[in-house]
Amino acid sequence: MAGSRKYIGGSGARLNFFLSLAACTVLAFYGYDQGVFGGVIIGKPFLSQFNNPDDNTVSTMTSVYNLGCFGGAVSTIFVGDRLGRPRTLMTGTTWILIGAIIQASAFSRGQLYVGRVVAGVGTGMNTSTAGIYQSETAKFSSRGQLVVLQMAMCIFGFMLSNWLTFGFSYIDGPIAWRFPLAFQVVFCAVIYVICPFLPESPRLLIRKGRNEEALDVLARLAGENISTDDEEVRNLYTTIVATFEMEKAHAITWIDMLKGRAPFGAVRRMILGCGMQAMNQLSGINITSYYFAYVLIHAVKVSEQLSRILSCAGSVNYLVFSLVSYWTIERFGRRRMMIFSSAGICTCFIIITIALSFMDKGHDDHSLGIVAIFFFFLFFSFFAVGCLGVPWLYPTEINTLELRTKGAAIATATNWIMNYMVVQVTPPGVANLGWRFWIVWIVISGSFVVVTFLFYPETSHRTLEDIDLLFSTRPGIFIFNNKLATQLARPAEFIERESQQAAEIEASYLDKEKVLHSEAV
Repeated sequence: MAGSRKYIGGSGARLNFFLSLAACTVLAFYGYDQGVFGGVIIGKPFLSQFNNPDDNTVSTMTSVYNLGCFGGAVSTIFVGDRLGRPRTLMTGTTWILIGAIIQASAFSRGQLYVGRVVAGVGTGMNTSTAGIYQSETAKFSSRGQLVVLQMAMCIFGFMLSNWLTFGFSYIDGPIAWRFPLAFQVVFCAVIYVICPFLPESPRLLIRKGRNEEALDVLARLAGENISTDDEEVRNLYTTIVATFEMEKAHAITWIDMLKGRAPFGAVRRMILGCGMQAMNQLSGINITSYYFAYVLIHAVKVSEQLSRILSCAGSVNYLVFSLVSYWTIERFGRRRMMIFSSAGICTCFIIITIALSFMDKGHDDHSLGIVAIFFFFLFFSFFAVGCLGVPWLYPTEINTLELRTKGAAIATATNWIMNYMVVQVTPPGVANLGWRFWIVWIVISGSFVVVTFLFYPETSHRTLEDIDLLFSTRPGIFIFNNKLATQLARPAEFIERESQQAAEIEASYLDKEKVLHSEAV
């Protein structure tokens, strides 16, 4: 095998394991940070330390983190390709480490705000990078499953934060909230240990002109003792090179996009990715991740201790169903799982709204509270099998190679700004609108079913280059009746085109070698 650089795990399954471990650690931290603050803000030691903040202040304390995440995600547009995937993850982790230290040692609201924003910058950088890094290094047959595994690790982090804050709620004093916030450094340590020894994305290496290194990385990812002359490796390599050369000849700048000069479909593909990420947040998931205990206390009228226990139980339920999607996301595809998930979420919000409205009118609080809690749990289940993983995977697949980093970063930034909005409005919304607050989420989640069905092409069982080929056919805006765009199995046209393209490039290389040989003679 060409190349002498040593990577952690060497090659094959072990190397892929460590790549996945790095991506999964990023998402586990993201999940942990989503849950930890929700458990902290209802504790008396925390509220006492920060002078018993009102609902608006609590929402600001929570949501400023998402502004930092938005800034971090946008920053990868400019530094992501320059630093490369592993170094971007290490840079983001450094921001997180500094933010965690500031938060855990906070004695004033101002210091807490700064720590939340700083940690958010790192999280935004890492979540923009981890998914695209995994997609660019994974085989297309397992790409969806690996990203879903990342999402399961995200929920594992969320579950861990709920149990940790629940356990520390029995301890008096500031350690009850300082230790859970300081625990973030554990995730940073894992990233620091792994990332320096991971390979760069082969697709990014080709963009940088480091083709031999890219071919070596592709061979190592393909399996142990796989040569760079392996036919499958060569076919994939030549396909990536051909796609890059074609897109390089039609390079896209931001000015081109703003002036409408971008190649057909480039802007549309970026919008599809951003729209999918917006759906992830507008589903209402961060009402039940950041604020589940808060919602149970103020909307369902349960005690603080019971709200913590239910939050812990809900996180376990969430994790179990996130693992279910490991088997369903490739078997049923992105479109079907997103439609099924959104329809289930909408149904849950309808029942929750009805139950809370009857509670508000003085009916049996106990029985109706049980109904509402059951459907909150069912909401977690429906969200986990579709709206959890698909929106994070889709932008890394749908964008062109030239715009993949920018597109994924903008999509992630969209996620964070929507996240900020949801987190900011929830406490005052629950307090001021009561059961009517949930009608908003019925309408929004119901619209996802229609939007996904009409506009979103399938990306499962396709190489990233297949997506380029689909849009080169100039599909219409409405794709629900386009078999090439919606069928689950990889279209035969794409398979034939890949073989033909590989043969053409191979022939071109042989012709060049003959010319060089004749000139040398």
